[in-house]
Amino acid sequence: MDAAPGSLAAVLDALGSGLPKLILQVVVCAVLAGAILALAIPLAAMLATSGTLLDVLVWGVVALILQLLTLGVVVLGMRNFRGMIEGGNIAAAITLAGAQIAVALLNAAAMVPN
Repeated sequence: MDAAPGSLAAVLDALGSGLPKLILQVVVCAVLAGAILALAIPLAAMLATSGTLLDVLVWGVVALILQLLTLGVVVLGMRNFRGMIEGGNIAAAITLAGAQIAVALLNAAAMVPN
């Protein structure tokens, strides 16, 4: 028997079915946002310190490779990483985003001339 629309039971049913989907979407967005920031930080450092397009392109490729390596290290270091992400494990997503941003900051610092 379905709960009457607007009743507490209907609200709890909607919350029970919608909340897991929302959490998964937030996790996916957190991972994607971490990846976007991880690429933007080194590129911003290069744009601030060099005016040549070639420098930005070369260091952008370096940043991308470092981010892919970071992803590989995190995935290898955490068993069933994909399953955790698909299961809505926010801690796994935050770990990846944190590692990507940390590598991006170190990469950006290394790009800035002394």
